[in-house]
Amino acid sequence: MPADLDEKTDRYERMLADALAEAEAAAPAGTPLGEAAAECREMAKSYLEDGRHFREDGDPVNALASFSYGYGWLDAGVRFGLFSIPEDTELFTT
Repeated sequence: MPADLDEKTDRYERMLADALAEAEAAAPAGTPLGEAAAECREMAKSYLEDGRHFREDGDPVNALASFSYGYGWLDAGVRFGLFSIPEDTELFTT
């Protein structure tokens, strides 16, 4: 059975928004790693905003892609140690 596009888009939007709320920069601001974390966070936030814009315009395919890309930025940042996350979270692939 094929995935339901609306359900999946909703789920990925929530997942990205939740991930943005939970990921905290692990390095001090102004350091190279702190700047990398800030850039990853900014990219993720931009993709969240883009996805919401695409959704409002009736384009769920590009909305889902945007939410997925944004989540990928944060998830990569977590794996590289740029962000600290709660130990009990299941949002990331740690």
